[in-house]
Amino acid sequence: MQTKIRPKEIIHQRNRRLKLVTLLIVLGGLGFSGYWWSVNCGWVATDDAFVMGHLITLKAQTEGTVTEILAENTLHVQKGDVLVRLDGAHAAIALQQAEAELGETVRNIVTLMAKVDSLKQRILSKEAALSQVRHDLGRFKTAARDGAVSEQQVQNTQDRLGELEAAIRETQAEKTGIEAQVVGIAIENHPAVEKAKSRVRSAFLNYQRRNVIAPVSGYIAKRKAQIGDNVKAGAPLLAIVPLDDLWIDANFLETQIAGIRPGQSAEIRAEAYGDELVYHGKVEGITPGTGSTFALLPTDNATGNFIHVAERVQVRIGLDPKELKDNPLQPGLSTITRININEEGRPLLTSSVRVDGDAYRTGIYDHELDGVDQRIQQIIASNKR
Repeated sequence: MQTKIRPKEIIHQRNRRLKLVTLLIVLGGLGFSGYWWSVNCGWVATDDAFVMGHLITLKAQTEGTVTEILAENTLHVQKGDVLVRLDGAHAAIALQQAEAELGETVRNIVTLMAKVDSLKQRILSKEAALSQVRHDLGRFKTAARDGAVSEQQVQNTQDRLGELEAAIRETQAEKTGIEAQVVGIAIENHPAVEKAKSRVRSAFLNYQRRNVIAPVSGYIAKRKAQIGDNVKAGAPLLAIVPLDDLWIDANFLETQIAGIRPGQSAEIRAEAYGDELVYHGKVEGITPGTGSTFALLPTDNATGNFIHVAERVQVRIGLDPKELKDNPLQPGLSTITRININEEGRPLLTSSVRVDGDAYRTGIYDHELDGVDQRIQQIIASNKR
């Protein structure tokens, strides 16, 4: 049986379906808009945000040849571990020279002190001779009145008297000059000895620093040192990255920062982990200047070709240490970061950045001079006898 086609009914059904689809689209759009509004209202976000951390570059502190490498990229090292050893031949030679100079300085001072005693005895000897000549001159003058002694003999005695007095004054002046250098101060505290001691300490320090030690715990990166390299002081060897002390540097447009305050909460999604993993943090501070202000070549807007470009301000966001430990990050990773500006936060110019971590101070260099003072005292004692 042939079905009868009713065009009006078909058109009516099609319009009804179109209205239903349109209604569903409108409701879906409204639902999505409502969800977006409830989730993002009161938040400012940026994708110009990166994980940052401390990149501690270790450099050679003395000249030497690399003889041993005890760390490699990606390895974790502890604070105080020896990472690179240098032969230290130049440092050892310099230390021996400094110690020899200290011994020589001590001996020179001992010699000067002995010379003071020698000059004292010489003055006494000349004073005794001067006394004898004075007695002779008195007798010669008495005898000369009777004609028993010639005038020439009297004159010669007077000349001898003046010569001895001048010699005594010269010796006394020499003795005074030497006493000014050595008298009234112990050999150990003599300025020349102190100067030589400082040279020994400097050479000893260079000798100790032939071993490059990790100032903090972290992971090795950018190893440049190779066995046999003859490095100079200041040559970069490797870097240490402490992955337990990271933060986010988020660059927000100047139109977004009006409501940002330290202390406000933040959510961070690292592209390395996808959108499912969310890190939580707190705004620690706002950089006091835009990025262009600190650029190597700052822009010069005092020209006729000015084009307005929205500047960016860097905001530092601290991360939750527990979340960071559970899901480690690396400096340089890109993130999508947003800040809840509905929270009141703290005053704009405050900062909660802390500088009491291991990346800001180390004590591994505090005992590098241990033992050098005993060594110096032994050198002084063996050379002042």
